[in-house]
Amino acid sequence: MFEISTDKSIMDVSAVHAFLTRSYWSEGIPIEIVRRLIENSLCWGVFYDKKQIGFARAITDRTTFAYIADVYILEEFRGRGYSKLLMKEIMTHPELQTIRGFLLKTKDAHGLYKQFGFTEVAQPEKLMEFGRPDLYKKTK
Repeated sequence: MFEISTDKSIMDVSAVHAFLTRSYWSEGIPIEIVRRLIENSLCWGVFYDKKQIGFARAITDRTTFAYIADVYILEEFRGRGYSKLLMKEIMTHPELQTIRGFLLKTKDAHGLYKQFGFTEVAQPEKLMEFGRPDLYKKTK
């Protein structure tokens, strides 16, 4: 049985950590950080037969802005439309209906996000960033 839930009490922190620690965007992330990001974000868990097979979160004020992060479906469950169902849940969530601006970063899932209205940044010269891409690698 397939289910998407925002109930943090059923999130499998170990499963989320296992994926994120080997992902290109958070390689080596400590499990303590994963616990905190779940605690401090609006989260969605994707479950198949009660096993967590996916995850996503919104870092948001729940009023005007949201950053979508850590979106994944386990490799063996891809190609079944689960990522589309997950994105639909995110974009229709009642607490995100007043959001004026969503942001996200992706290396390879542009096609998925374009289906939900995401585009390349119209004025990238107005955006700035400060990054520590190797932070988790240093804390191993």
